[in-house]
Amino acid sequence: MSDFAPSSPAFLADPYPAYAELRARGRAHYYEPSDQWLVPHHADVSALLRDRRLGRSYGHRFTHEEFGRTPPPSGHEPFHELNDHGMLELEPPDHTRIRRLVSQAFTPRTVERLTPYVRGLAVELVERLVAEGGGDLLASVAEPLPVAVIAEMLGVPAADRPLLRPWSAAICAMYELNPPEETARRAVTASLEFSAYLRELIAVRREKPGEDLISGLIAAHDDGGRLTEAEMVATCALLLNAGHEATVNATVNGWHALFRNPAQLAALRADRALLPTAVEELMRYDTPLQLFERWVLDPVEIGGTTIPRGAEVALLFGSANHDPAVFTAPDGLDLSRRDNPHISFSAGIHYCVGAPLARIELAASMAALLDLAPGLSPAGEPPRKPDFVIRGLAALPVTV
Repeated sequence: MSDFAPSSPAFLADPYPAYAELRARGRAHYYEPSDQWLVPHHADVSALLRDRRLGRSYGHRFTHEEFGRTPPPSGHEPFHELNDHGMLELEPPDHTRIRRLVSQAFTPRTVERLTPYVRGLAVELVERLVAEGGGDLLASVAEPLPVAVIAEMLGVPAADRPLLRPWSAAICAMYELNPPEETARRAVTASLEFSAYLRELIAVRREKPGEDLISGLIAAHDDGGRLTEAEMVATCALLLNAGHEATVNATVNGWHALFRNPAQLAALRADRALLPTAVEELMRYDTPLQLFERWVLDPVEIGGTTIPRGAEVALLFGSANHDPAVFTAPDGLDLSRRDNPHISFSAGIHYCVGAPLARIELAASMAALLDLAPGLSPAGEPPRKPDFVIRGLAALPVTV
């Protein structure tokens, strides 16, 4: 499986040819370096995301020993305390209980009410970029927009928002394959600091509630919503991390793709009606989350291969989104693509609760850049982050 090389700069620059090789060779491949089964086909990925024989966690059914797994090092406990109580890592009934509370903040009506704020902020950020004659699109637009929006929803004061991205980056680095101990050390430090900050913010909102989501979670808890302190902290951290991480990377990945496909960019500039399908296509074309992991709780068979209980599968979103069995000319960028069942937002019970908000943020920043920076173009080759699972650029220098 030499083509699949997540630490190789060539693979990180363009993993999609390697995915094609994986799909051609079969439906499930054991990858020894990470002790995982790689699943590259869209039909299998989509089905397994909905298959209750797999789970994001196994602690609701098995001990580490029963599952044949080694407990995480005790020194990593602060990270797991913050990470493992979030609904993304939980299974029913805990997942159902917490998601029901959180979903109330992401109803279509709530998202619609936020839309003018999102669009206004996007315009403000792009106007600043234009006034400065260009700069780093990631730092000036892609990052501050979703960070501000999710922080506004949760009630994080504006002065504290610069703290969020570094904490998020340190914690999310643990989702890469085989993270080294230094990565774990930084994640533990960030988890301790983030948790302490959120506990303090929750205490403030308890004394002085507002219209924000944290106040809403506190009220739900007090009304019998049964949210523990650890779950509340983990839920806030998850929403702050997931509420911007994918959108930041989707924005820069998307513009990088447009710059490399000038005919498609010209078509979008000429016809704003393409914007809705463009957002979906850019999410598919260079997927910001390349894989999602699941534990095998009960044996499953994939293409004649039985994956035993206790194994871990890596569902390759990036590969599934380029599967020719589902997408016509999958390696081409087609902003008018209408038949586009990409799985960039996952599927099943863990489908991204913030997907409608992410779509509005992506459309708002793209529209503002198209309208206010019609001559936007790259200023050199952008540096890529040395990460595989969360795919993105370290910067995207542009000129206007």
